[in-house]
Amino acid sequence: MAKKSSSDPVLADWQPPLGKSASRFSLARLDPAAKPWSSGDKDSDKAAVDALALELDTLQDMFYADRRFKLLVLLQGTDTSGKDGTVRSVFSRTSPLGVHTLGWKAPSEEERAHDYLWRIHKVMPGAGETMVFNRSHYEDVLVPVVNQWITPEQTRQRYQHINDFERLLSDTGTVILKFMLHIGFDEQRERLQERVDDPTKHWKFSMGDLTVRKQWADYQKAYEDLLRATSTPCAPWTIVPANSKTHRNLMIATVVRDTLTKLKLRYPPSDPGLKGLVIV
Repeated sequence: MAKKSSSDPVLADWQPPLGKSASRFSLARLDPAAKPWSSGDKDSDKAAVDALALELDTLQDMFYADRRFKLLVLLQGTDTSGKDGTVRSVFSRTSPLGVHTLGWKAPSEEERAHDYLWRIHKVMPGAGETMVFNRSHYEDVLVPVVNQWITPEQTRQRYQHINDFERLLSDTGTVILKFMLHIGFDEQRERLQERVDDPTKHWKFSMGDLTVRKQWADYQKAYEDLLRATSTPCAPWTIVPANSKTHRNLMIATVVRDTLTKLKLRYPPSDPGLKGLVIV
């Protein structure tokens, strides 16, 4: 891997500070139109994403064979922030053998009969597996908070539940990458309008999206609060400026690649009986 230069972006600039410093974090100070990982040329950035997708396929093959770790990649963001597009682009070359994706919707009757983390825990990745979440358990500290279905005390309690849950996962071998896809209000309007204007995208649009859009400020506040409360050493949040779809994919693919590289993955030892074996 190339040596970092002084001009390379600093990931920590896009992560909430930990501990007591978290109170200083402001989501509004992070520009959703920024492109810190961009080369400045869109075609070059697209080529870089394609190259990273191939590199991730090789790393994922080793990850699956190594089986010392599990990987949870969590994509959280407002409507149109690009969760589906990230999955299609970043993981376009990885084998479905070890990479699984799941899009979370409103809980079913069976799921509501259990605690809110029950449905999450039962689909965690196994050894060597990668699970990619489109939305996540963080919906349970967004929608109920904005609609005032739970109290501030219950919200704080859920933050603690989630932190404890993610620490359990980390302590038992799960690497957790949490990405908040950060787009601007005007960018969301343009993307929603595209869905209205394009008949092939009507299935992506719901009139309820307009109701949620009217709650934009409330959701931004809820996101800021959960980012402060649930970014931890074992499961830090990374805010991804996502007005540019290409930059969004480039940044996330780079972080996933760098994370897997740092694990120093290896294939299991070969069977000594294979040495000199000739297949006839």
